[in-house]
Amino acid sequence: MLFSSCFIGITRFLVVIVVTNALVVPQTPYRSRSVFQTSTRIRSSTISAIDSSSSTALQSSSNNDFVPLKKGSTVALVTPMNPDGSLDLPSLRTILRHHVASQTDGLCILGTTGEATTLTMEERRIVLELAVEEVKDKIPILVGCGTINPTSVKEQTLQAIDLGCDAALIVTPYYVKPPQRALIKHFTDVADLGMPVVCYNVPGRSGIDMSDETVRICSEHKNIVGIKDATGDLSRVPHLREICGDDFLMYSGDDGTSAQFVLDGGDGGISVTANIAPQRMHDMMKAAIAKDSNKVKELNDPLDILHNRIFCESNPIPTKYALMKMGMMPSDMAPPPLFHLVRENH
Repeated sequence: MLFSSCFIGITRFLVVIVVTNALVVPQTPYRSRSVFQTSTRIRSSTISAIDSSSSTALQSSSNNDFVPLKKGSTVALVTPMNPDGSLDLPSLRTILRHHVASQTDGLCILGTTGEATTLTMEERRIVLELAVEEVKDKIPILVGCGTINPTSVKEQTLQAIDLGCDAALIVTPYYVKPPQRALIKHFTDVADLGMPVVCYNVPGRSGIDMSDETVRICSEHKNIVGIKDATGDLSRVPHLREICGDDFLMYSGDDGTSAQFVLDGGDGGISVTANIAPQRMHDMMKAAIAKDSNKVKELNDPLDILHNRIFCESNPIPTKYALMKMGMMPSDMAPPPLFHLVRENH
């Protein structure tokens, strides 16, 4: 039982916050632009959960004041769902509050771990409104806005701006393998919209690797503030730091090597593991930033098994199962084309 043995070893480090008041997301719409098309796929069970009583708080947050991204542990957040595939908003609220209490340094929402490719623009709106209501000015909100179509990328980025989020995570367009000059144009076009941008280099998923020189050129744009490097290639870290400067944020996107990534000159990690052990990931990243290798080893060694087993199947299937077992959400639903965790990996 993969996860059973993992939880026994790590239980003493986890603090689960139980939130009993199932507050829900407001109904106030974002300041829509004509380019958006509101989908009708949003399920009635999600719509019925919307409560307009907290609209005032939401409106006061959508003032376009970008909270600077931080060094440290940024969680690659899951999107809780009900067994029918609708958004589980009370669980999302509980999880967001848990990360505030656990000192998580950044929130990366609607990324790969958040299954954003299966969500409509309306569902994205609901998730982002709830995140802004709960954590704006407490944790910077980095929104996954990357996809293969540049028009969709811009739509999602403009929506994130309108809703009061703080930065956009833009992945290299997958499958089509753009040349490096096209990657530069793609990232700078999005950055020209005015929102801080973090480039996302994940060649294992996208099929294209951003060269160090491409990263350097992008870093010269005033709104391109960092990179999420999921290559797992630690040899690139010192060179990227040298050519991009100390003010350019460098996040690891690979939990298994994130501690060494930061010790070698990085600024933190965008972490799947932080869904399960947020406080410990925060503490470990802070120790790595301080170059305290002994403290890093003490904190990270118990997490090694979790770093590995949380990817025993496609992300976020194991993470959702683990959160369900922790009592953070009642269902581990991962909508098609994903599925529940196979029993042999429980």
